[in-house]
Amino acid sequence: MLETLVRSLVLALHISDGLLSLPVSALFWLLTVASVGWAVRRTEQALDDRQVPLMGVMAACIFAAQMLNFPIVGGTSGHLLGGALAAIVLGPWAGVLVMTCVVALQALLFQDGGIVVMGANIFNMGVLTAMSGGAVFYILLRIIGRRAWGLVGSSFIAAWLTVVLSATMTSLQLIASSAYPASLVLPTMIGVHMLIGVGEGLITAAALSFLLATRPDILPAWIADEMRGTSRPLSTRKILGFGLGIAGIMALLSPFASSAPDGLEWALQTLGGGSSGLSAGSPVGLLPDYTIPGVGGGLSTILAGLVGVLIVVALGYGSALLIRRRRAETRATKSITTS
Repeated sequence: MLETLVRSLVLALHISDGLLSLPVSALFWLLTVASVGWAVRRTEQALDDRQVPLMGVMAACIFAAQMLNFPIVGGTSGHLLGGALAAIVLGPWAGVLVMTCVVALQALLFQDGGIVVMGANIFNMGVLTAMSGGAVFYILLRIIGRRAWGLVGSSFIAAWLTVVLSATMTSLQLIASSAYPASLVLPTMIGVHMLIGVGEGLITAAALSFLLATRPDILPAWIADEMRGTSRPLSTRKILGFGLGIAGIMALLSPFASSAPDGLEWALQTLGGGSSGLSAGSPVGLLPDYTIPGVGGGLSTILAGLVGVLIVVALGYGSALLIRRRRAETRATKSITTS
């Protein structure tokens, strides 16, 4: 039973190599590299000390949450993408970097998604979700006003929309690659992901509600101000411990994820032919299929998940430290030049 569940951990919207044409893959590599490079520059300008450990923690929690598929009607499953949540908590640019770490690690270590199409996967699930989620969230807040219920409601709508947009972009890439006709892939993909987006919205709203009620000081200052008088600063050690604890619990629960196919896999099965998710032919992937070679059953998935959590938190935390150091060096150079 556990082996069946383990093999069912196919993550939504991860495109395998061979589904997209080389021109489409190359185009989205260029767009992704440009977007991530710009995100590094913008994060360097806006990064505060609170975000440094939080980038690692957010990457770990999103990675672990993506291992937990939840059932959807019609024999389909879905899971958190996390781009909107990362953008709300960290800001859209830092959110792009966190999602890039997660999606890249999934492809390189776990063979989840192809290498040739990794640019498209990062763009769809990282760049697009963080940028659109952050933009929609802030626009809605300006309309609704900064009330607690407005924060939660805006996060639900923003998160739902990111899933639909990501599914639409994936569909357009498949159409441009002549993999499927638009008349079939667009309604199939968008329809099932409109349902999956409800789960994304509920999880995002629940996570934001939890943070507002317990640790509003983790959230951006303008959000924490809504809960004025109830927040106190957290140390870096406590932020890392708090986040890693939650990510570890989610990794322990990963063998019990829904065994139903995810949205993209279900859509491709419905349309006939093609596959998504795990890339059996990928030249890399030390922990294929989210398992530890030589270790069987659910324990293998749990250990693989914990390894992934530790690596991705190091990637996120390390990236933030490097950006902060680079900013300090730049400011020191400008100070010397000015003086």
